[in-house]
Amino acid sequence: MDPLKKSRLEGGALPVLYLASASPRRRELLELAGIPFVCEPSRCEETARGTPQDVVEENARRKGEWVYARHPEAVVLSADTVVYLPGEDRILGKPADALDAADMLRALSGRENRVYTGVAVLGPKGCTVKCECASVWFDALSEADIAAYVATGEPMDKAGAYALQGRGGTYISRVEGSVSCVIGLPMTLVRAMLRPYLGCP
Repeated sequence: MDPLKKSRLEGGALPVLYLASASPRRRELLELAGIPFVCEPSRCEETARGTPQDVVEENARRKGEWVYARHPEAVVLSADTVVYLPGEDRILGKPADALDAADMLRALSGRENRVYTGVAVLGPKGCTVKCECASVWFDALSEADIAAYVATGEPMDKAGAYALQGRGGTYISRVEGSVSCVIGLPMTLVRAMLRPYLGCP
């Protein structure tokens, strides 16, 4: 049931949280945390300029502002994630096609990458934007591994062309930092940012 309708039936205060994302992973993380929300993806123009932290923080802010402009009475949560290759100073977003995905996976093979997720919360108290980073180590991938993984279609809508929570996780040897950050929404940070508005535990 829509959280807004459920709240009206129960006679409680209206939930005010909008998630400015179409990502099923972010929706699942909020649902697992028991945080009621309404999903409204942002259609803002995103940027790819700056450091990884600059990029994800600016994009998270832009996404949140797009939705908040339409729901100024609400609280809006937005996020953006990129994968960064420190040795090459290269930011990996979502692959453009299968060839691009395969190229990203070759670059990730046998080495560390860093996942940056920016989070923005907008509401009556203003706009707060923060970033969290986690490190991920990949096993060495053969061309057969890469071709088989790309053929599943899983890499196509993922930053860095992999999903830790999916088949991509079978190629990962180690993670340092928040697993939910790698998935796309660092939940410890999110709870802290939402607490002033929603009293999240």
